[in-house]
Amino acid sequence: MTTPAPLPDKSLIAQALSCKCPKCGQGDLYQGKFSLTVAEQCASCGLKLADHDSGDGPAVFLIFILGFLLVPLAFIFENLFSPPLWVHAVLWGAVALAITLGAMRPLKAYVIALQYKHRPGDWQDEEPKSGESS
Repeated sequence: MTTPAPLPDKSLIAQALSCKCPKCGQGDLYQGKFSLTVAEQCASCGLKLADHDSGDGPAVFLIFILGFLLVPLAFIFENLFSPPLWVHAVLWGAVALAITLGAMRPLKAYVIALQYKHRPGDWQDEEPKSGESS
C-alpha cells in the first residue's frame, strides 16, 4: 500500500481554484463546467473521485464566512446611508448569492484536496476481500 506524496499547500489552493484532481492536478474534478457534482474518476490519472465527495462541509464554511463578512458590512451600510429595508434585502441578497455561486466550487475542491492530503488511506483502492467477487 503506497501513500501519495503530500502536496504543498500552495499547490492545493491552485488546484482548488482551478477545480482540478487532487492527485495529478490535471483532470477536472466536476462533471461539468458549472456543476457541483464530483466526477466519477479523474480523466488523467484514474483516481476515483465520486466516493470522496465533501458533503455539506463547504456549504457550512461558506455560511460562516458570509455571516462574518456581510453582517458587519450591512451594519456599516445602515449607519452611513439609512436605506429602506427593501434595499438591504435586495443588496445583501444579491451579494450573498454572487459570493456563494463564485466560491462554492473552489471551496468544495479545496476540502476534497485537504481530504486527499490529510487522509491518504481513505483514497487507496479497495481490494475485494476473500470470498467476494468484483
